Amino acid sequence: MRCTTLQLLLASFVACSSSGQAFTPVAARHGMVVSSEAHASRAGIEILQSGGNAVDAAVAVGFALAVTHPAAGNIGGGGFMLIRMNNGETAFIDYREEAPATASRDMYLDPHGQVIPQASIVGAKAVGIPGTAAGLALAEKRYGKLGLGRVMLPAIVLAEDGFPVSYSLSQSLREKERLLSKFPETRHIFLRDGNPYQPGEIFRQPDLARTLKLVAREGPDVFYKGSIAQAIADTMRDYGGLITTEDLAQYEVKVRQPLVGRFRGYTILTAPPPSSGGIALIEMLNVLEPLDLGVPNSFHSIHLMAETMRRAYADRAAYGGDADFVSVPVAGLTSRSYAAKLRDEILSSKPEAPVTAGRPHAFESGETTHYSVVDAEGNAVANTYTLNGAYGSGVTVEGAGFLLNDEMDDFTAKPGTPNMFGLIQGEANVIAPHKRPLSSMTPTIVLREPTTDAAGNLGPHWASPLRLVLGSPGGGTIISTVLQVLLNVLVFNMDVREAVTAPRFHHQWMPDKLFLEPWGFSADTQQKLREAGYKLEMRGLIGECQAIAVAPETGWRFGAADPRGDGEAVGY
Repeated sequence: MRCTTLQLLLASFVACSSSGQAFTPVAARHGMVVSSEAHASRAGIEILQSGGNAVDAAVAVGFALAVTHPAAGNIGGGGFMLIRMNNGETAFIDYREEAPATASRDMYLDPHGQVIPQASIVGAKAVGIPGTAAGLALAEKRYGKLGLGRVMLPAIVLAEDGFPVSYSLSQSLREKERLLSKFPETRHIFLRDGNPYQPGEIFRQPDLARTLKLVAREGPDVFYKGSIAQAIADTMRDYGGLITTEDLAQYEVKVRQPLVGRFRGYTILTAPPPSSGGIALIEMLNVLEPLDLGVPNSFHSIHLMAETMRRAYADRAAYGGDADFVSVPVAGLTSRSYAAKLRDEILSSKPEAPVTAGRPHAFESGETTHYSVVDAEGNAVANTYTLNGAYGSGVTVEGAGFLLNDEMDDFTAKPGTPNMFGLIQGEANVIAPHKRPLSSMTPTIVLREPTTDAAGNLGPHWASPLRLVLGSPGGGTIISTVLQVLLNVLVFNMDVREAVTAPRFHHQWMPDKLFLEPWGFSADTQQKLREAGYKLEMRGLIGECQAIAVAPETGWRFGAADPRGDGEAVGY
């Protein structure tokens, strides 16, 4: 029912857009928050209006989504936060989950070497060491202004006093009833012991409220070295998981430098390893930069973009992994010379030609959720985090009220075997203790390159004006979603609302299919794609981008929540 409703809704958006009556984005002069859930977006704006900056608001939204969007919002998972402060300082906070110390390469294989169904997806053995609490706390400590206790207050209130269950949340809980029923604590909280929540009923989570209060008062140490850590370890022991108190105590957030790319006069800040998203995004932008993409969603533009996707995803499978453990050829994959080779190959080959991973020079769910924040001073945050599958492993920490991830499925259970998203995984991403699994998450910030002086020299990096903040959930479709929304704004000159609403397509190399959303692509275009050799497959939703654009002339912020979900853009 939900998908059918969205299809009709999006079809009407496409019709309005083609007739010149596109819905307009939310406009604000000062601050903007766009997330996948309305209460969380409003929590972020409350923090901005209370004197907080973009990082304060982003941390507030992250904890609020853990309450109001339990399918993906979390403190039992992990993710990435990309920060760009108005003085030009940038940081990529990697709070991705890690494999436990006793995890092993073949832990999900049976005695015959075959992958055990569901072993890396359901239950305690699928859980990686959570990073969200540590990551959000570190971001607040280094870049926030108000302190952890203040920015967590909206989430605590939402958990303690409750919030009205939306129609989509009630349907989501029903759709996942089989998973949520497997574990008594989960069934008690999220299915109300077999009496599922109806739309409009108030959902209170007292155990989660107590957990959030502990973290707000004592900081992340209580999660990794205190009573919450003990509760996680006890739950792991009871359900056959691997995580111990020692695993939790050794977990560390990694602060990395963002990947930097250039595209048609813009600077692209995006995700480095262990995400594959930023590498693939820059690789694809490099290939497409000099090409005339023509009209959006025409045969010509889809063909060029799909062929670029095929090659980037093949490289992802071959080379992607945790750069702290394996050599990832970042420089080679994102080089202009490598892009030129791929571009020549695309222009001279046909879609039915097989694609393999390239040889770059100097080899070295989709239930996720994304939110974007820009404050009045021009500080910006793009944050993507996840439990991996919807509601993660299905396991809730006893007495603590939060779900745990099933992030171990993002490792290579067996090289050449697809994970839950159908993504082929390579040798570089095999399981090892304390290793972080490959990700597709692609939080991205786009800057306009600064003006040049009389001698033609670019101005200082800090002077680069903010243009776009975006990201998406969607498993393997995250990267292609970010690519398309970015191109919609920068190349096809759509406003940000049109850009996130436009129909999307996706090709991830294997399976060798071109996936299309079932609206917005003409019968003629589809026929041309088939005649060219593409194997088309319709699917419901591709991504759920939450984006903020900044007008170059005025500095006004324009926010757009993707209509594929229940998100909200809120500004002031």
